[in-house]
Amino acid sequence: MNEKTIKTTCPYCGVGCGIVATVDDAIGHQVTIQGDPDHPSNFGKLCSKGSALGDTVSTENRLLHPEVHCIPCDWNTALDTVADGLTSVIRQYGPDAIAFYVSGQLLTEDYYVVNKFMKGFIGSANIDTNSRLCMSSAVTGYKRAFGADAVPCSYEDLEAAELIVLTGSNTAWCHPIVFQRIRKAKENNPALKIVVIDPRRTATCDSADLHLTIKPGMDGLLFNGLLTYLAQTDALDNDYIAAHTQDFEWALQSARNTAGNIEIVAQDCGLSSADVEKFYGWYAKTAKTVTVYSQGVNQSSSGSDKCNAIINCHLATGRIGKPGMGPFSFTGQPNAMGGREVGGLANTLAAHMELDNPEHIDRVARFWQTDRIATRPGLKAVELFDAIDAGTIKAVWIIATNPVVTLPDADKVKNALKRCNLVIVSDCIKNTDTVDLAHIRLPAAGWSEKAGTVTNMERRISRQRPLFPFSGLAKPDWWIISQVAARMGFKHAFDYRSSADIFREHAALSGFENNLEGQPRDFDISAFADLTEDAYDRLQPVQWPVTKKNPNGTERLFTDGKFYTASRKARFIAIRPRAPVNKPDPNYPFTLNTGRLRDQWHTMTRTGLSAKLNAHKPEPFVEIHPLDAARYHLQTHDLATISSLWGNMIARVVITENQQPGSLFVPMHWTAQFSSRGRVGALVNPVIDPHSGQPESKQTPAAITPYRALWYAMLLTRSPLMLDDIEYRVTVKGNDFIRYELADRTPFPSWRDWLKSLSGESNNPHCLEYSDPERGVYRSALIIDGRLEVCLFVSSTPPLPETGWLETLFAQPQINKEERLRLLSALPPEGQEDCGRLVCSCFNVGEKSIAKAIREFNLANVEQIGQQLSAGKGCGSCLPELKRFLPRQ
Repeated sequence: MNEKTIKTTCPYCGVGCGIVATVDDAIGHQVTIQGDPDHPSNFGKLCSKGSALGDTVSTENRLLHPEVHCIPCDWNTALDTVADGLTSVIRQYGPDAIAFYVSGQLLTEDYYVVNKFMKGFIGSANIDTNSRLCMSSAVTGYKRAFGADAVPCSYEDLEAAELIVLTGSNTAWCHPIVFQRIRKAKENNPALKIVVIDPRRTATCDSADLHLTIKPGMDGLLFNGLLTYLAQTDALDNDYIAAHTQDFEWALQSARNTAGNIEIVAQDCGLSSADVEKFYGWYAKTAKTVTVYSQGVNQSSSGSDKCNAIINCHLATGRIGKPGMGPFSFTGQPNAMGGREVGGLANTLAAHMELDNPEHIDRVARFWQTDRIATRPGLKAVELFDAIDAGTIKAVWIIATNPVVTLPDADKVKNALKRCNLVIVSDCIKNTDTVDLAHIRLPAAGWSEKAGTVTNMERRISRQRPLFPFSGLAKPDWWIISQVAARMGFKHAFDYRSSADIFREHAALSGFENNLEGQPRDFDISAFADLTEDAYDRLQPVQWPVTKKNPNGTERLFTDGKFYTASRKARFIAIRPRAPVNKPDPNYPFTLNTGRLRDQWHTMTRTGLSAKLNAHKPEPFVEIHPLDAARYHLQTHDLATISSLWGNMIARVVITENQQPGSLFVPMHWTAQFSSRGRVGALVNPVIDPHSGQPESKQTPAAITPYRALWYAMLLTRSPLMLDDIEYRVTVKGNDFIRYELADRTPFPSWRDWLKSLSGESNNPHCLEYSDPERGVYRSALIIDGRLEVCLFVSSTPPLPETGWLETLFAQPQINKEERLRLLSALPPEGQEDCGRLVCSCFNVGEKSIAKAIREFNLANVEQIGQQLSAGKGCGSCLPELKRFLPRQ
């Protein structure tokens, strides 16, 4: 690589795609992003989000300097204030009155330092991570079965498999590049079967040979039934069970008691007996089976048990530790795995050691040379914020995450932070729902500026490398933590000069007293303990463990049938499936499900900056089945209020048979910065899994009612406007414009006067206007010096006109006479194309362009669409949607 071309790693999901970034202008933050063809996670492919990273690295909405009580200050002032505040709380209330809440967005080095500071020197384990919300049930499942948080599989196992079971995972949208590998494997091996287990029909189902539309929350019962079936049909690997496992009979008896035959399982899961039998039969007969599971399994009050029900079936058939086999949890964040390595969860210590093991506590204390180490597990995420609400935690430091949006019962979280004595937030973003509540704001370096490592969901460690200098006064998180630790008297333990220093220490701890002849720990990268600065800079992607015995890493775990339990045997866990804790009732008759979208990430602080990523699904929406929509008098494009016992929101109605009757689906991404009433976290019940502490985010009883506004408006403008007093407001960033979707149940004083006020001191304003008061229709456009500045459409009923062509006019320095005449119709002049709603984000292809190409060129399949328009040739996430444009055969 030359000095302007840098290899780094994507900051989004747990796939861990390699990136080649060519810096075109370091000062202006201009960069060209491509997939790294040499990285073994993606081999050059990128999804729509990764491809658009160049749109997200500006200093727009960046926190560029420290602030104390909203007043900018220098670093010394801010760090002294943090250290004094924490010291004061510890002196008055003890270390357990302090809490940290951190993130799978952190690099491993940052994660290591903050956990060392809190658990090793403040002396409390009240530090948890947003990975608690997505992966802690998978962690618990692995630890109970294997004795360690050890993901056994590699991506190559997906390509070697002959049956892939995707349960609770919309892989096509949430992990697009891995899903491409699955699709390619199916092309190369037509005998490969794919089973999708999901209450919804998602984009992932497009490649499925069988879709089991399971009743929400019943995965544990389905896999208990599978274990029973395997025993009934002599499909067990009895030799493997005897040699390498324990507690099988206990688990099998529990499965028989709860899921004794296919008819019972089918009825309780809401499935047909024929489909259940087909799935079970395929599983029983197919040795090379990989089961992929993600948030749909984990985010449950019985998520840990569901994970173990899946693992039980793999142990019972010996399908683990071999090519094309294994239980494979798919991770949501880029460094959830790295956080788990360093003890990011409140109940763990660094290097996969445990806070409930006195020997581990002693070992880490000796390595860190501290007598202040925490000696018991801390509060998990939901409990932690409950303690803030109760006032027992007096100070909280939140790093790189937005709990006011993402935690369940999010309004309670918001109110708790408002009452907390001291709220410190480290972030690279200036305004988020959480940053806005901070007493002290610390500017952190963001992706493209910071240096360190991340670990993807197949245990592969990769480097993130800086592309630009730090913006403003931003600093790496490890530096900020180390500076505070030094001010509190711990400089000797935090005297790091670089992220390489930290990585070496992390690696050394992983091998410290790791007895390979006795009971070894799974996580060991001790081969890197003496890594030079230059070797760290050149570090290539590698899967742990990485030891002197295995200096090139380890592709697959448990190949020898030995595990990390005391007996070195894997444990079966007896599962008694449980339904969701809170069930629908007459007041809240629906089950609310939440999840991710194809083009957005978490709370949109990064993806919200990219116009093309906002185009596919620009508003919060609620999916509902047609029968339910008719029953509740809802139509497509309507707005609806969704409510639960914990909160409410407003979203656009999408009527689809992809949704089961009695269920609703709402995406998780919108915040107060992008939508006045779009935070679905405010509705989610705060029930947690008793073993993992993971919230039940997929099953909340909810109600839906039409939101009948007096008026609905769509506004396009070049400059941001203050519209906070409007009840429903969604802000969408476009190229050269901002789009607002608006609605309210109170009259707007005067659209004409308001529009006139936007012309300011301009000498040459020109206003186009159409008004039909009887129908509640008003349309207007403001042109200044020949350039379109504002376009407004108001109606008493939805829907409003499509804006595709209008949006293109904001890129023009002048609009012509014919365009002016067409403005208020929203229809382009003859010869000008309106591409329509965006379908393919990778190549900016809209639905009208697709329909036109199919019609004009008589296209018969998605491959031909791709040849004509490139749509579907990028990450492939849009392929299921492209199929819907084709004529039915």
